[in-house]
Amino acid sequence: MEKSFKAALFDLDGVVFDTEPQYSVFWGEECRRYHADKPGLEHKIKGQTLVQIYDKYFSGELLMEREYITKRLSEFEAKMDFEYISGFKNFVLSLRQRGIKTAVVTSSNRIKMEAVYAKHPEFVGFFDEILTSEDFSESKPAPDCYLRAAERFGLENYECVVFEDSLNGLLSGRAAGMYVVGLATTNTKETISPLCDMVIKNYNGFCI
Repeated sequence: MEKSFKAALFDLDGVVFDTEPQYSVFWGEECRRYHADKPGLEHKIKGQTLVQIYDKYFSGELLMEREYITKRLSEFEAKMDFEYISGFKNFVLSLRQRGIKTAVVTSSNRIKMEAVYAKHPEFVGFFDEILTSEDFSESKPAPDCYLRAAERFGLENYECVVFEDSLNGLLSGRAAGMYVVGLATTNTKETISPLCDMVIKNYNGFCI
C-alpha cells in the first residue's frame, strides 16, 4: 500500500475480535424465536446498533420482549470468547510505534465494552479513542461514526483508513470518503470486494 495515513479506524467484531460467528449463533436463535418467517435475518442486522435492531424488528407486539433479549444478550457477551483476529496485536502496536492514531469505531454499546475490558485489560492501550454507539446518532451504514472519529483526531477523511467486515460497515467507510480495507472474516472476499479498496483475511504480513 503506497498511501500514507495518519489514523487507522477499526470496527470491533470481525475486525479486532473474531466474534461474528458467536453473534450469528445468538441472533440466529433470537431471530428464529421471533422472526421464523425471515430466515437469515441474523446476517442482515450485522453492523447495526441494538437500538436499530429493536426499532426495526422488535417493536409493536414484540416491544415487551426487548428486556428479555437484552438480558440474554448481556449474559451471552459476558461468556463470549474475545479472540483477536490473527496478527492484529502486532499490527496495531506497529501503527502506534509509527505515530499513527488508532481508534475503535463500533456499533456496540459501553456495557458490551465493559465485558471486553474485563477479559482484555490491555485493550484500551491499543487505541487513542474508543467510539461506541453512544457517541453518534446515526449508525452504520451512515458515515457519522467514522466522520466523528476523524474529527476527534482533527483529520480529514482522506487521512484515515477504515477496517471493516460487515456490509453496513463497509458502506459506512465508503460514505465517509475514506480508504476502506475489508476483512473477509464475516463475508466472502467476492461479496465485500465491490465495497472496499482492498481485502485481507487477517493482519499477518499486512502493513500500511
